[in-house]
Amino acid sequence: MEKYQILYQLSPGALGVNLVVKELATEAKLVIKQLRPLLKLQHAHISLYQELFITWNSEVSSLSLCLVMEYSQGSLQMVIQSKREEKAEMDPKWMQEILGQMLDALEYLHQLSIIHRNLKPSNISLVSKNHCKLQDLSSNALMTHRAKWNVRAEEDPFQKSWMAPEALDFTFSQMSDVWSLGCIMLDMASCSFLNATEAMYLRKSLRQNSGSLKAILKTMEEKHIPDVETFSSLLPLMLQINPLDRITIKAVVRMTFVSGSFKSSCVAMTLHQQVVPEIITNILLEGNVTSILEAMENFPSRPEVQIKAMKRLLQIPEDQLGLLWPMGLVEVVVTAMKLHERILDLQLCACSLLLRILSHVLVQDAEAQVPWDISIICSLLSIMRSHSDSEQLITQGYSLLTIISSQVQVSEELQKAGLFELILEHLYRFSKDRDICFSALGLLWSLLVDAVIVNKDPVVKIPALVIQVLDTHPTDAEIAEAGCAVFWLLSLLGCMSEWQFEKVVELLLQSIRLSQERVLLVNNAYRGLASLAKVSELAAFRVVMPQDGGSGLTLLQETYQLYKDDPEVVENLCMLLAHLSSYKEILPELESSGIRALVREIQGRFTSSLELVSYAEKASLSLEAALHSSQERKLCGAAVREEAAAPKVPFLPEGRPHLP
Repeated sequence: MEKYQILYQLSPGALGVNLVVKELATEAKLVIKQLRPLLKLQHAHISLYQELFITWNSEVSSLSLCLVMEYSQGSLQMVIQSKREEKAEMDPKWMQEILGQMLDALEYLHQLSIIHRNLKPSNISLVSKNHCKLQDLSSNALMTHRAKWNVRAEEDPFQKSWMAPEALDFTFSQMSDVWSLGCIMLDMASCSFLNATEAMYLRKSLRQNSGSLKAILKTMEEKHIPDVETFSSLLPLMLQINPLDRITIKAVVRMTFVSGSFKSSCVAMTLHQQVVPEIITNILLEGNVTSILEAMENFPSRPEVQIKAMKRLLQIPEDQLGLLWPMGLVEVVVTAMKLHERILDLQLCACSLLLRILSHVLVQDAEAQVPWDISIICSLLSIMRSHSDSEQLITQGYSLLTIISSQVQVSEELQKAGLFELILEHLYRFSKDRDICFSALGLLWSLLVDAVIVNKDPVVKIPALVIQVLDTHPTDAEIAEAGCAVFWLLSLLGCMSEWQFEKVVELLLQSIRLSQERVLLVNNAYRGLASLAKVSELAAFRVVMPQDGGSGLTLLQETYQLYKDDPEVVENLCMLLAHLSSYKEILPELESSGIRALVREIQGRFTSSLELVSYAEKASLSLEAALHSSQERKLCGAAVREEAAAPKVPFLPEGRPHLP
């Protein structure tokens, strides 16, 4: 993206966002499609992609986009075909259950502005007898060549017969999915008396003439097909030729599961229940913490009650927060988060409340244990993925995970759940968002400080993004402090490439100059410098060589003068000097910068710290050895010069000197 400047954003497409950009080299105006993160969708009735990657197809000399998805042997198409062969009607309860699952999944996609585009019975997998999943999600959105699309539609009329009229003209909207779902419902209802060919011609005829639908509905009524009344009122609204005349998925849900008699275990209970009167919720929530908790527990499926309760709890003064109820409240809040994952307002309130609860508990009792398990953590990650564009939720989520990881040994579980990959994605997407970057760096520190790295692949990508963040926020002291801590840990773990050493050294020195009064920053920055100097002579040279801000040795001496009474800081300075002095080529620079005198002073002032003394002695010995070596070279040079200047005494052939 560094080659382009974003000008503005177009309307969202089926797979993601379209950005109008200017190519910096040519100033040409182009469009970049940022694919929507299909890998991040979370729904029980959507078969998700596990992986997307590009390969080279040598047979046709072309790149191929590979989409890895869940596999399932059964499909709705197989069930319809089986009933068609038996000339049997579908069980109405089973059909309602499967239809409810399809509607729930489609409503979820449409809320995210995602269009399926290829909805048909063969793309509805059956993972069990009563559990279906939409699959092949949006893959047809990658087809951008209209002529080829038309050829495919003609070559495969059965598969394309489920598509809306406008889809054949290469125009798609959420209403295209409504048409396809209407065709599926019609096929399920008529499979007992229409064969596959008749059903296909019926679907194709609906694109030109609605009269054929009236005829088939009349036949269904004559044959007493179950739920024919609902189908007769619903299908004409779904199968309108003009997409603007069709009803929405939400309206389909209301006609079938609210006004109608359909029942499905997965359709949201909010559609069946009346809203709790505001006067009742106000009375319930005006009491103390206990009564608020009872209201939340009594109305778990009512998001409006949960949100009001959480907002009320956020208003309670600190002095009324006791240590007896927060742990129970955590469980109630997390339950609400799981039940209403898609409601962003509820998630924001819940995260704010959890942060307040846990912060208060830890302030009151630093030894208190945070009640978390891996299922709760995975739910939190799932919520962050579901609302991947909410910067506030991402920041709050990282703050919560930082508290959790500092209290519980869950680093390995978080790694397996894909947290490193999520942090990488956010640092890349939101590198200019100060709050996200700061919270992400803090979480990285918490994860890495005592971590056993499960998979190094994502971790080795972290340094480049931390470099980018510090370059983007060069004057932010808090980000610099967090970045220095992460750099130090990455260098200890060996998760940094040698070509990055010089840039990291530069940023560590820059951070010290920026906020030398922040002792934590100073300690971590010098630890990072020492760690890099230990393994790389190139990094060591970068520390001592003069730069725009001056030599690192000059900065080190300034730091010593500022923290000469702080043993921890002085120890880190000595550790860096010990590693620098291990390189012979650097010793002259150390000597000329007055480091030997500094080390002697440190040795005289600090005698009880074994580590500090050890590092100081190592640096001192190296400097003394260099000094003696330099003096010996000077003496040898003087002797050679003296001998060269002495008068020459001639020798006789016998080897005796000839005296004048």
